[in-house]
Amino acid sequence: MMRIGIFFGGPAREREISFAGGKTAMAHINQALFQPVPVFVDSLGNFILIHEELIHASSIRDFYPPKRFQDDIFSVYIESLKDLSASDYQEIISEIGQVIHPHQFTQYFDFVFLAMHGPAAEDGSIQGMLEWYGIPYSGPGLLGSSIGIDKAKQNDWLKKSVGLDKKYFVLQREDYEKYGRETLFEQVKKEIGIPFVAKAPHQGSSIGLAFVKKDSLEDFDKAIKKCLFIQEIYREDWLLYSEEDKLSLLQKMVNLDEGIGFPVRFNHQNYQHPADLLASLQEYFKLSVTKASIHSIHSEDAILLESFVQGNEFSCGVIQSPKGQTIALPPTEIVIDESVEVFDFNAKYKSKATRKRIPMEASLAHLQQIQLMVCQAFDDLGFGVCTRIDGFLAENGQIVLHDPNTIPGMSPSSLIFKQMAEIGLTITDSITYFIRQSLRERMRTGKNYHAIRKQLESLDLAISTELQAQSQQEKIILEIRGSNAKELEASFDDVKKQANALAASGKQAFQVQTPILVEEGEIMVVVNTAQWNKDSATEMLDSISKGVHPLIAQTHQIAQEITEFYTLAKKA
Repeated sequence: MMRIGIFFGGPAREREISFAGGKTAMAHINQALFQPVPVFVDSLGNFILIHEELIHASSIRDFYPPKRFQDDIFSVYIESLKDLSASDYQEIISEIGQVIHPHQFTQYFDFVFLAMHGPAAEDGSIQGMLEWYGIPYSGPGLLGSSIGIDKAKQNDWLKKSVGLDKKYFVLQREDYEKYGRETLFEQVKKEIGIPFVAKAPHQGSSIGLAFVKKDSLEDFDKAIKKCLFIQEIYREDWLLYSEEDKLSLLQKMVNLDEGIGFPVRFNHQNYQHPADLLASLQEYFKLSVTKASIHSIHSEDAILLESFVQGNEFSCGVIQSPKGQTIALPPTEIVIDESVEVFDFNAKYKSKATRKRIPMEASLAHLQQIQLMVCQAFDDLGFGVCTRIDGFLAENGQIVLHDPNTIPGMSPSSLIFKQMAEIGLTITDSITYFIRQSLRERMRTGKNYHAIRKQLESLDLAISTELQAQSQQEKIILEIRGSNAKELEASFDDVKKQANALAASGKQAFQVQTPILVEEGEIMVVVNTAQWNKDSATEMLDSISKGVHPLIAQTHQIAQEITEFYTLAKKA
């Protein structure tokens, strides 16, 4: 059985999303094929064999640093602790697990499944370290990873690959600090016009994203500061804040989903802990000053500004057949509630104001053209295994691609899992795909070829043997049923959990079905993988009633080799 080190956490602002992805991988990995080994990567660069029960926490800060090392006022990450000795850090780590070093990795696992996001996790840094120590890992290699993290360079490469009729402008931080805001804003308006989107070019998960919709110097300045992770506090506001307001403001600054994160730099000094910054701000605002400008120490050197594309936003995963053929999944439309002004981190992960439409609402010709373009970009930009490529279908019918994501989000409701379900793969099947296809891609690097090939052949045999054993079993029937909407939704959620648990066991064939009312009464219909992976029973029933979309049928046919390789489809 292959030992899989599941890496999650990391130093980036996206570490909580990474933590959620690690939990998904641990819960859904095929236990008949793989032995999962959870490895928490902290923001100080430690690789920790974490106690498995801790991955069920709701946040990293629930266990690391342990509560007794935090005060009763602020909830902080490990990098905010100060005045700790080496023995203190050892004690903290020993409470959650055991540190291992890269040269020891092969003692604990044979392959690394990367659930990490953002700088150092998606840019080729950790991939390069793993290659140095001879450990195969999931996802694209060094070239695809380095391109995938740089939004500005992506635009240049996409323009050469598929054409990119979108104006964009890279504003250097040095110019922002050197020249007047008015001069720069006029230059930006001349280059790309209004409205436009401002992006921190090396972040993931829509962090460091702002939208300038009107000719407003104030809006422009706020957008640039957001992308540079600068927070300003005005003296007139501070003097009106209660003590509770001040504490709340600094706690939000700590939180990576809404703040700039600690440590920060203020008034020519670095601050690790918000309590120290609070004390300094109290003294600072006793002076005759206008505002405090606080900078994250992890900032950006430039900001990418892009003209806004009016149209429907989509996201399209691209994967590979076992032999390496590039295949696009169904483009998915991100339907955003009118109340959402910017599709940022909170809109993407915390709001219920967005939903997914698979495939997106467009003509079959446009959907097919999107698939052709994302496949072309996938090949030309040096990606492999899996990449999610976003884009817009403009009002004039033009397709504009942007933001390839080489490690898509790994929560159960993530787009990539929804799209892979459309070709018949469960979350468990998809994780097996990521591991197996990554082994095949690692063979292309010319490093450890024969050792990785042996791993691949062994895994392929194990997958085939498991499916053969399942095909000889009688399927467990899981039935979704309810006498009213509330009962139906509860049954749907329960069956979905059962189905995912059976899939993760890797040892039992199952089938999901539900009754559908007809004139004669009711008939039982088989619910396919895509349907029981919907977000609700209502969506499932809607999918059943609509039937199979022509693009889904076509994609399923093109991806048949993948489906048959990882599932019982060929045995049905």
